Order: sequence, then C-alpha cells, then structure tokens
Amino acid sequence: MRIATPTRTRTILSEYGHRMRKSLGQNFLIDGNIIENIIEGAGVTEVDTVLEIGPGIGSMTEVLSEKAKKVIAVEIDQNLIPILEKTLAHRDNIEIIHQDILKLDLEDLKQKKGLEEGFKVVANLPYYVTTPIIMALLEGDAPIRSITVMIQKEVADRILSAKDVKAYGALTVACNLYADVREVLTVPPSVFLPRPKVASKVITLTPKVNNLTVQERKLLFAIVKDAFGKRRKTLLNSLSSGNLGYSKDRVREALEAAEIDPKKRAENLGIEDFKRIMTAFAEAEKQ
Repeated sequence: MRIATPTRTRTILSEYGHRMRKSLGQNFLIDGNIIENIIEGAGVTEVDTVLEIGPGIGSMTEVLSEKAKKVIAVEIDQNLIPILEKTLAHRDNIEIIHQDILKLDLEDLKQKKGLEEGFKVVANLPYYVTTPIIMALLEGDAPIRSITVMIQKEVADRILSAKDVKAYGALTVACNLYADVREVLTVPPSVFLPRPKVASKVITLTPKVNNLTVQERKLLFAIVKDAFGKRRKTLLNSLSSGNLGYSKDRVREALEAAEIDPKKRAENLGIEDFKRIMTAFAEAEKQ
C-alpha cells in the first residue's frame, strides 16, 4: 500500500508516536493522484537526480524514487529520519540527509554526489519558510535545472502575478528575475493530514542564465526592496526615502537615464525596468 493514503499515514504516525510539529509546518500529503500530478509537472524522468526538500514520512519520496534515477531527501526533523528509513527501505535509490536545507551547502553536495550535470528540486514547502528557501535556491550557484514547489496559494499568486496588480511585489520581481515561472496545479486543503487552513498551489521555476555581478544583484534588490517598501509612494519618493541613501536629485537623474517616469510606482514596473534603474545608478557611481 502506498504511503500517501489517510489510513497508511495515520498508521505510520501512530506506530512511531509522531506528533505534527506546527513550528515546522508539517502537513503530509495523503492523495496519490496529487503526488503523480506534481511529479509529472516537474518533468521527472529516469535520467534525473531529484533533491526533495522536506520528505516528511516519504509520501512523495516513494513515488519520486520510481520515476527518477536517484532521490536525495533532505529532512530537518530528526524524529522523522527513522520513519523515513523504514518506509523507504524497499527503495535502493534514495539517500536521506538530516539537515536544514538553508544550512546545506549545495555546491559541496554537488561535488560529493557527482551532480555536475545538474538536478531537479521537488518540495512541499512549509509556509513559514517558503521565501527564504526559494531565494536561496535561485541565488546559489548549484546546477539546479528546475524547482517545483508546493506553497501557499497566496504566495504562489504573488510570484505568478503581473505588474499593475495588487499581488505584484518584491518577491514577484526576485523570482522572475532568476527564473521562468509556470503554474502546475492548485491543491485543496483536503489532501493533507492535518488539513491546513488555506489552499496550496504548485509552481515550477526554471532558472534563467543570469549575467549580473554580485554587486549588481545587491544593488538591484536594494532598489526593489525600497521601491516596494513604500509602494504607495512614487518611485522618486520611495527610492529617495529608503535605505539606499540617495537624494531626490540623484534618484531623479537615474530614473530619467533609465527612461522611467519618476511619478510611477513600483507596481507599474517590469523586471527590465528595474534592471535599467540599477544600471543607471551603477553608471552614476563610476562617474
């Protein structure tokens, strides 16, 4: 019997006396069809190595191991490690690592596991740590070929949103700067144990080739953060009153050089608009 059924999941949890840890956002999938759809959306095949974040009791790990060449499952909860070792004992292409994904050196992992050709990330992410994990994956230098994550629907909608709408924000710009984003499916609360209070959504991010230097990235995100930090203000006012420390005259000059109307607001700008503003500020620094 598959792990991802209500009966099997409850039996496993009862056998080990495992209590859900709200602090870790533990909600386990109990619907095999949803798992199949997630893996299909991730495009996992027999030639792929998959890095799974937060395998829980192995509900999705089990199916991933049948589709992929190898699965490296990273779990932060020490109490779940013996459960995973038992529930997945019948699969010989799974490696379980007890670690916080935010503390795991993916470059080191690449070297030790022979992942130079790249790997795919698949995860059911806890809501509380969604943004840090996504940004850590996108900003790192590991050879990630795609990132397919199930996250809170509201957050996914922000990432998928277009400019000139309320949901559009700094996270939208950050994710779309680094990746092409695609919606896979919406997931109702009823397919989890315990049930979360909100719906989830699965998205896939395919990293883009990014030629920005480290300094350019830092400047760009500082601009985005200031612009959206006071999103009701015009760009002239938000960028001159934020953490960048630029005067209004300097901001006005940069916006004019970037051919951006100073009266516009952050939500009116696309990715390329922000990159032009960054370039204008960077060029001014050289003078």
